[in-house]
Amino acid sequence: MSAVKIGVSRQVAIPKKLHDQLGLAPGDYLEIEVQDNRLILTPKTLIEKRLAEGLDDLKRGRTYGPFSSPSALIRSLHHETKLRKKR
Repeated sequence: MSAVKIGVSRQVAIPKKLHDQLGLAPGDYLEIEVQDNRLILTPKTLIEKRLAEGLDDLKRGRTYGPFSSPSALIRSLHHETKLRKKR
């Protein structure tokens, strides 16, 4: 078990040995929760969040396509880009 110090802005440094053991990298996300008066940190990937957002988009009909060809997809992307620039 390692001891760490809480910094002025409530930051905590994860010891290198644990960081490497979990395969963490700068910019990774950790879920944090309290269980039995202990902090539990669980590595999370953005894929889970992005997947939930994508599924929500599908449910709400915020999608494009299907496209008949890659060229049709590219034309649609260019068209949407132009529309967004005008807004």
